[in-house]
Amino acid sequence: MLSLVVMVFATLATGFLVWANDKRHGKYGIALPAGISVGIGALSWIAFIAAGMGYQPGLTWIPWILPIVLGTATAAGTAVFLGRTRTARDTAELTKALRL
Repeated sequence: MLSLVVMVFATLATGFLVWANDKRHGKYGIALPAGISVGIGALSWIAFIAAGMGYQPGLTWIPWILPIVLGTATAAGTAVFLGRTRTARDTAELTKALRL
């Protein structure tokens, strides 16, 4: 269980760091990347533990490190995708409003 607690705190922190480093972070909420990061990290931790990787010699690092990496990568991908998509949509709506 210690690996789960460490993973949750680490992915939460990396999710907030992803949000803070995104130049378009005003387009989506602060909790979105952190929540996605923790969710993906927790699901992957559960999958790795259920697969027995937490108790195999030589594989015990997988439930400690890989969920943090997967959660951070997912949060970064989400931030990039939502930042671009919402910026384009907001620009289109502003252009439409200004043409009226």
